[in-house]
Amino acid sequence: MSRDAGSAANFVAANFVANVFAASTMKEIGMLSPGQKSQDQTKSTMLPFSPDEIRILVVDDEEPFRNLLRLSLEHVGYQVETARNGIEALEAFDQEPFDLVLLDVMMPLMNGLETCQELRKRSDVPVVMLTALSRPDDIIDGFAAGADDYIGKPFTFREVEIRLQAILRRIRWNTERTRFQVISERDIILDSEEHRASVRGDEVHLTPIEYQLLSELMSNADRPVQKKVLFQRVWGYDMVGGTNLVEVAIRRLREKIEIDPSSPTYLLTVRGAGYKFSTEMPRQASAVQSEK
Repeated sequence: MSRDAGSAANFVAANFVANVFAASTMKEIGMLSPGQKSQDQTKSTMLPFSPDEIRILVVDDEEPFRNLLRLSLEHVGYQVETARNGIEALEAFDQEPFDLVLLDVMMPLMNGLETCQELRKRSDVPVVMLTALSRPDDIIDGFAAGADDYIGKPFTFREVEIRLQAILRRIRWNTERTRFQVISERDIILDSEEHRASVRGDEVHLTPIEYQLLSELMSNADRPVQKKVLFQRVWGYDMVGGTNLVEVAIRRLREKIEIDPSSPTYLLTVRGAGYKFSTEMPRQASAVQSEK
């Protein structure tokens, strides 16, 4: 790792220490008696899940950062396992299931993007990228690899916690809301029970974010949905720059379902109003069908 990367990692680690323990001392953390809940754990009882039911895999090659993140998550109540690189992460994932993966991008042997792609071949487990690479192109690469969310370093633990809660809440809510639901518009079918998407008769692999985004737009067919609203409903929280993530996800989704992504017929941009799923058949396609 370069000197600059090492300095960045040390800065992140120092930032983590300052933010994780700003509200409580090390002594207070160590003196929690068995069964006693911290303030964060008490807040978590308001969620539709208990943190101790959730298994998280933390993947990062920087040991200080990896251990701080593990301790912080365990303090809130999550079950946490760690891996030093992508190869170890895949081995751990093959041995036991996880509910969520926190994944660094810049790692030796197998980087985070490659690891995410391999995870997607195995599971739809939510993957959150943690990285100092936060340019628009880096975010696009992360979503292209199958990531559900992208957090740029440095960050506070509170930000990580809010993002994780949002993802887990969204999964639980969407599972209950769309259980056994099939959405069909034009020649696209979404089967929520199997979490499968069929486009023009062919199965298309969608990441969890892409699936939920398409489901949200199809459920509101022909009605524009603002980018901010899409971000809140699909990602489950609100933040500055969230609409940029929506734009990236829409771009990726178009590449998977549109015949010509540069001239979309399903996912249309409505200037000043966001995006909509169009049920109107393209003229050429309508003409072909009428001739049959």
